[in-house]
Amino acid sequence: MATTGLESLWQRHRDTDRHPSLLLSRASLLVLAVTFGLLGAAEVRVPLRAQMVVYLVGMVALNLPHGGYEHFENLRRRRPSFRWRYVAVYLAAIGGFVGLFLAAPVAGLALALTVAMAKGGLGGLQVLEATSGTAHLQTRFQRGLAAAVRGGAVMLVPIVFWPETFHAFSSLMVGLVEPGALSSYAGSFDTTRLVIGSGYGLALTTHILLGYARGGGCAWLVDAGESVLLAAYFAFVPVLVAVGLYFPFWYSARQVARTASVETEPVGDERWDLLGGADASTVALRAWLVLVVGALATFGVLVAVYWAFPNPLGTGNALPGAVAFWSMFISIVALPHIVVGSLLDRGRGIWYVP
Repeated sequence: MATTGLESLWQRHRDTDRHPSLLLSRASLLVLAVTFGLLGAAEVRVPLRAQMVVYLVGMVALNLPHGGYEHFENLRRRRPSFRWRYVAVYLAAIGGFVGLFLAAPVAGLALALTVAMAKGGLGGLQVLEATSGTAHLQTRFQRGLAAAVRGGAVMLVPIVFWPETFHAFSSLMVGLVEPGALSSYAGSFDTTRLVIGSGYGLALTTHILLGYARGGGCAWLVDAGESVLLAAYFAFVPVLVAVGLYFPFWYSARQVARTASVETEPVGDERWDLLGGADASTVALRAWLVLVVGALATFGVLVAVYWAFPNPLGTGNALPGAVAFWSMFISIVALPHIVVGSLLDRGRGIWYVP
């Protein structure tokens, strides 16, 4: 019986590892990395305005709906008491983040960058566990390193390879509250890049070598390949395009593959299912109502954050200001996404893996 169970688990991992959205995520980033690498070699530069448009389309139109879907999936079969606690902590985390940013915008920026890395790293680790497996990650240190490498690629690699753009938009984000607050740190930026680049390179190398030493086999090979692909993608693709397309084409697409695996396991009490119904029309109606309520709630939070900031679109052109504001807003709503849905709910959080 035990052998049969292991064989079934391995087969599920193999089937999920070939999920179309998983293959699409790898192909998308590979094509983008190669394309922009060739453009860079030919000294062809994508206009900054076009990069900002790509960022906003990717982050708003393509990725935002998936963020709401993850929360819904987490709460779908929960008891009402848990749902209310979830919402309360969620709103408290948002309020705390906004308060920090208003009081100390540079610290708020640091937290925003950390949130982006944590979301990519923790979510990526759970996808790996649900699909290819994590036999090569045998210690807590290795798992933490794997999350740090995957998440660090999102923000640390662009700091090294796209410093001007990264610093410019970081300044705009801080300027939503206090214009010029980041200027006092500009003198040490080159040193910071050197430290970050060296540290990330060491972490990536250590992660790959440790995994190989643990004998993870195919799981290690997949992890090593994806880790290198992420680093190359954020090194070759301009940071605004890279971040804007990373979340819909990599993060969200891969969470679909993870969900396909998780949904084969028991996920909660069907009595509390928000979509429970006697027929398809009832389920469809409830799904539509949940979508509308979720969209209105997100819009309400967006409006509240917008009015809380002294310079919500910056002090210059609207398009760069919109990029800066959305970058901060998405980090604000992602913080409780991480804390509530993962760190405080390891048994059945957003990134639940059976």
